[in-house]
Amino acid sequence: MTTDAGSDAPDWYRRALAVPRSDETVIVDGCPIHYLAWGERNRRGIVFVHGGGAHAHWWTHVAARYAGRYRVAALDLSGHGDSGRRKTYSLESWAGEVMSVVADSGMSGHPVVVGHSMGGFVTIVTAALHSDSLAGVVVCDSPVTEPDPEVDAARIGEAFGQPRVYPTLEEALARFRTVPRQAHYLDYVMADLGPLSLTRVEGGWSWKFDHRVFGAFHGNPRAVARPYLARVRCRLALLRSEFGLVTEDIGAYMYDLLGRVNPVIEIPEAGHHVMLDQPLLLITALNTLLADWDHSEPRKRRN
Repeated sequence: MTTDAGSDAPDWYRRALAVPRSDETVIVDGCPIHYLAWGERNRRGIVFVHGGGAHAHWWTHVAARYAGRYRVAALDLSGHGDSGRRKTYSLESWAGEVMSVVADSGMSGHPVVVGHSMGGFVTIVTAALHSDSLAGVVVCDSPVTEPDPEVDAARIGEAFGQPRVYPTLEEALARFRTVPRQAHYLDYVMADLGPLSLTRVEGGWSWKFDHRVFGAFHGNPRAVARPYLARVRCRLALLRSEFGLVTEDIGAYMYDLLGRVNPVIEIPEAGHHVMLDQPLLLITALNTLLADWDHSEPRKRRN
């Protein structure tokens, strides 16, 4: 990943992109799962999970900051990025991909999993199904609510648009945007992510993700992870963006579902895609959580 932003990119960002990394692949249930890896093997691990329609490189400038202390991985979930596609998708199968990357990447002990948006739902399911194998999870602006017919998988799929082929890379990049949109982005990050989100196809260029991934939810994506929250037994922290999808009310609702023992932390001035507008605040929050979890005992849920 090389920056196209010229002098606009600050030194911290350039240093992060310069950290050595490797491209790895593990086969999970017959599907090749691509992931980026930093740091030495046999260290404690951190895994970063992207949101719907995104890919591993959304995390590069954040994940690389941990390469000096951890074995770090950021994966492309099946149907995204440079991973293979499946006939059907589910949060449970994606959770299996996360744990397969943990095993394949050579992490020591129990890792921390960090997930954003749809990747946060995957992270919740991963934590519910594999709590005894994780040190903790961090969920970034992933709203878990009661079912709402106004917010369903079909509507989200429509928001990403129909699959299109653009005759030139320039025309495709002119259409690059996030779902949902937000008020502010770091231009140098967006300049790098655009080309990495596209692939050559017959007739030109198209986005790397499979539009069928939104069928994994079978209804309301905000409700699909809800049954799993009460099953999480490892540490969990919810980071909500001030201008994101997890409102104060939704944060309070999730706090109650989690047994009122897991922190809900606001990232100020952040939109939903926090790594695209406030990455240093996100890194500070992650650093604080990791340090605290190393030096404290978790609060126990009351049954």
